[in-house]
Amino acid sequence: MSTSALIEQTISDHEETVKKFRDQCSGTIEKMGDAVVEALRDGKKICFFGNGGSAADSQHFAAEFVVRFTRNRAALPSIAFTTDTSIITACANDFGYDEIFARQVRGLCVKGDIVVGISTSGTSANVVKGLEAAREMGVTSFAFTGENGAKCAELADVALCVPSPVTARVQECHLIAGHLICDIGEAAFSN
Repeated sequence: MSTSALIEQTISDHEETVKKFRDQCSGTIEKMGDAVVEALRDGKKICFFGNGGSAADSQHFAAEFVVRFTRNRAALPSIAFTTDTSIITACANDFGYDEIFARQVRGLCVKGDIVVGISTSGTSANVVKGLEAAREMGVTSFAFTGENGAKCAELADVALCVPSPVTARVQECHLIAGHLICDIGEAAFSN
């Protein structure tokens, strides 16, 4: 395949996925955004976690809440559980890598907070365990996954299942959803 054909095919696949995503997931994004606003109004925080690209998305989304997305306003409480190497490595060493997010949920979350577990497959063991810990504690949970949702979607209070089996397309839609949720949250707290 030529470079120009690859570019054309990728953009066409993206456009097709985004259209399906809009049709199938807009209501879910709205529900998540409204829950985030309610949690923030109650003085609670939004916590994100995932692996690889989903870890990067977690950090990105937390930064948008704490710093700003498109508007200047007060900082909003948000944490990415993917950033503290001392916690991650100590937990992985002492309890196993599968526990790195569950341990942080148990230590840092309270009822009323929202955790967002991001896993394109919906099967990442440490994301599943983080969502299980949230459920045990009565902490509201969201899952960002791919089309089948798998175990993460089953455990979450609200699941965003992007209608694609392609990891890159799923990640692109996760970014759109995360930005929309940040925008909804920010709009509620802007001057």
